[in-house]
Amino acid sequence: MLRDQVATALKDAMKSKNAERLSTVRLIQAAIKDRDIANRGTGKGEAPDDEILQILAKMVKQRDESAKIYEENARPELAAKERAEITVIQDFLPKQLSDSEVRANIAAIIKETAAEGPKDMGKVMAALKERYAGQMDFAKASGTVKELLK
Repeated sequence: MLRDQVATALKDAMKSKNAERLSTVRLIQAAIKDRDIANRGTGKGEAPDDEILQILAKMVKQRDESAKIYEENARPELAAKERAEITVIQDFLPKQLSDSEVRANIAAIIKETAAEGPKDMGKVMAALKERYAGQMDFAKASGTVKELLK
């Protein structure tokens, strides 16, 4: 379970006195706790692993965007900090699929769900999110789905 992996990583970072890793793991735990609190309001309970994977993917995307902005504004030290956080967060994510693997998986799901046009895009995206949470960028994948469903 991802929750246990994060807790173990937190303990290990404390023992090894790795300040950068410790602060990033604490950020991950805080994000998970925030989702748990939000879920309590809707009666869902603790966030399952697939939701945690979505949180982690979002955190990577946010840090990547921030690093690009810092680089554009001549702040390489802040960009490096963001990239270091990305590395720590990615330790908890499954291996990312290559563009060709993403395309092949999308084609397989389109065939499997018998999707025929743009109206079936939601069905395809739901199946992708269910099977490949944390393994692909769904914003990019939606473009590929649109292209293949024309």
